[in-house]
Parts: sequence; C-alpha cells; structure tokens
Amino acid sequence: MPNGSIKKVVNDRGFGFIAAEDGKEYFFHRSGLDSSLNFDSLNGGEAVTFEIEASDKGPRATRVRAA
Repeated sequence: MPNGSIKKVVNDRGFGFIAAEDGKEYFFHRSGLDSSLNFDSLNGGEAVTFEIEASDKGPRATRVRAA
C-alpha cells in the first residue's frame, strides 16, 4: 500500500490530490476515503496510505486512510 501526504483539498468540489512517496500525484474523491478520515477536516501535509485503481482519467487513489 503506497504512502503519501495530502497535497491539496478542494472542499467545495469534493476532491483533492495526494503527493505519493514515489514522486507521483494522485487524484482522490471524498467517496474514496476510509471512515477514519473526515473529508471536511483534511489539511495539506497529513500523512496517508492508499490504494491505486485505474479510472478513465488515469490512476486515482482509493481507500485513503490516515497513516
């Protein structure tokens, strides 16, 4: 399971981006968060772990949870 940190959260649109340890950036949607995280209280820099799944717009982070 990859590790990373929250890079940016767009609260009014319900999504954000994770900066992964591998140097890549992954999109995530609020629906992809584990119950351990509250989207409305996410801040940049928070450490997370996540899984990567393919989507029609490229890879995205799912099952995002606090590290």
